[in-house]
Amino acid sequence: MKLSLPRVPRRPSAPGVTHRRSLSRRALLGRIAAVGGAVGVAALPLSRFLPRAYADADHPLPARVRDALRSAQDRTRRVLAGSRSHNGWEMENAADDGGTVYTRPVPGTPLTGVAVRMGDVEAVLVHLVRRFHYEVDPLRRGDVTGWREPAGLARSRPESNLASGTAVRIRPGFYPRGARGGFFPQQETVIRDILAELDGVVRWGGDDRTPDESLFSIDVRPDDQRLVRVAARIRGWQLEPGAGAGVPVNVLSGVRRKAARALERRQRTAA
Repeated sequence: MKLSLPRVPRRPSAPGVTHRRSLSRRALLGRIAAVGGAVGVAALPLSRFLPRAYADADHPLPARVRDALRSAQDRTRRVLAGSRSHNGWEMENAADDGGTVYTRPVPGTPLTGVAVRMGDVEAVLVHLVRRFHYEVDPLRRGDVTGWREPAGLARSRPESNLASGTAVRIRPGFYPRGARGGFFPQQETVIRDILAELDGVVRWGGDDRTPDESLFSIDVRPDDQRLVRVAARIRGWQLEPGAGAGVPVNVLSGVRRKAARALERRQRTAA
């Protein structure tokens, strides 16, 4: 769909001066390359989605830009594992290395960061970790882990979600896989409230048939708009005083408990 923009009157030219109406595509790309340089192009996250044609030798892009795009594409191929995790997201072989998984800050906690998929997944998982820290049990440095290499994970199990950057483990040494009852009842009540607040886009491993109470995973596919909406709501809270993680809520209120119990039933049934 084309956008129609209002015509802006041109400033009159001085006598004897002629202006070109537009730059050719080749000239425009050349100017962009001269200003930004190849390094800047390679650093763009979206460079991984550019068509392969942009790296072909017969394309009018300058050689420096072609080389930078080719390098970004090679880096992407190296990072992607070529298979998907349990929840349907692409697994990656490395974090902080040109893919979509990077170590992200968790404000308000002593954590040095957690490696998760940037964007909507990051917004949701960081919010969950912050609420856990404020309302379930204070976290210490090293208590939360994110991305892990695919080779060390069982791909048929929810733990493979760690390799796609769509899951975190909170104190895995405290809550070993296969054991239930690691949390006090009041702590589990808060966990249920957090999950309900996130509209069920996160699943707790404690609800799996083989429990894994340290594991919290994104529970929707990459194209699910529920994740987009929840992440947008969280970002809105970050801009609004008195909203978001760290603000006291009554997790025992009737409305919140009803929503939490309904989600618990749905997710336990889906196990």
